[in-house]
Amino acid sequence: MTFYRRLVSFQPLHRGNPPATETPAKSLVAALGVTQIIAWGSIYYLFALLIVPLERELAIGRATTAGAFSISLLASGLAAPWVGRLIDRVGGRGVMTAGSIAGAALLLALSKVQSVWMLYLVWAGLGVAMAATLYDAAFAVVTHAFAHNYRRAITALTLFGGFASTVFWPLTAWLIERVGWRDATLCWAVLNLAICAPLHWIFVPRRPAGHGDGILDDTTGEGRSWLRNPAFLAFALSFVGQSLAISAIGVHLLTMLTERGLAATEAAAVGAMVGPMQVAGRVLELTFSTKLSAVQVGRWAVALLPAALLVLLGAGTQWGWLVVFAVLYGAGNGAMTIVRGAAPAKMFGREQYGAMTGAMAAPAMVARAGGPLLASLAWILGGYPLVLGLLVLVSALAVVAYHAATVRHTIRH
Repeated sequence: MTFYRRLVSFQPLHRGNPPATETPAKSLVAALGVTQIIAWGSIYYLFALLIVPLERELAIGRATTAGAFSISLLASGLAAPWVGRLIDRVGGRGVMTAGSIAGAALLLALSKVQSVWMLYLVWAGLGVAMAATLYDAAFAVVTHAFAHNYRRAITALTLFGGFASTVFWPLTAWLIERVGWRDATLCWAVLNLAICAPLHWIFVPRRPAGHGDGILDDTTGEGRSWLRNPAFLAFALSFVGQSLAISAIGVHLLTMLTERGLAATEAAAVGAMVGPMQVAGRVLELTFSTKLSAVQVGRWAVALLPAALLVLLGAGTQWGWLVVFAVLYGAGNGAMTIVRGAAPAKMFGREQYGAMTGAMAAPAMVARAGGPLLASLAWILGGYPLVLGLLVLVSALAVVAYHAATVRHTIRH
């Protein structure tokens, strides 16, 4: 009960009687939570279940098929700064509603694809739709909407989003089995149009709360110069390294484990533990949120990734060590999702939050798109031990970059 009260005790931006146009805090978070589950599940996580059907119907290879999703991540990264600036300027209602409508239209188009060029074009468009509907856009909305408890709102949204794969992977697999992948995709188009678009239009504020009235203060005095701030650049570099390592592991983990001699079911069981551990990491972050700032949480959470990869490197097929890997990897990744959303506002102010997070998301998305490919090249040169060794190095450099970015803030505060 204490956990629930802590999670939902949001404080809106305005003191006293809220203006008639202000969205009640719990309604906004609940609405965005539902749309996060649907958007992540029906677009981002959909691709993994479409790989085999697309290969079969379009007569294309695995690399060609995977390239479509890489294109979507690149498009999402390129669109992220523009989406963030737009939310800063005009608010999230129109942006997120348009993103849901575009997502629905593009899923409809995906259900009709007959060629590789059309597949790539549709997924590029879906990348832009993801930039307007997933975490970065939602984080910008709630960060502008709450004076103090934006971090708690971000945590709540990540807890909602953490259930997207749990809900949509089995549901999508069931639909594909029953009605085929094209009609399954069409069902998710309807879901985005009938649920996500209305929820965004009704509950997301029309413009950033306090926009233009001096309420959104830049407490650090660095908000307007963040792009030239070495701390911001180091902070962004840290998330680039983490994104590259996490995307590479996400694609190669099961193959890596089966190559060691684990059965496919055993490898899948290790992968399945990561999701719940991500949720556990976010719950722990919420538990300590009254004692530690998001910046301070990040100082230990960022170190869990190289630690987890080192464990994986030496684990072999020993089940106990593989469990340790899943716990460290999942908990660190889950907590860092919140840190990525909350720490920039703490360090650099909130006036240009959307632009800041968009600028961070762009190179991180490029790294996420390129991570699996770079890991594949390393595998050709030296197998998975070389892959893991390089990922340990990259994630360790991400730790150094994070500490370099936050040491000044830690000393000052």
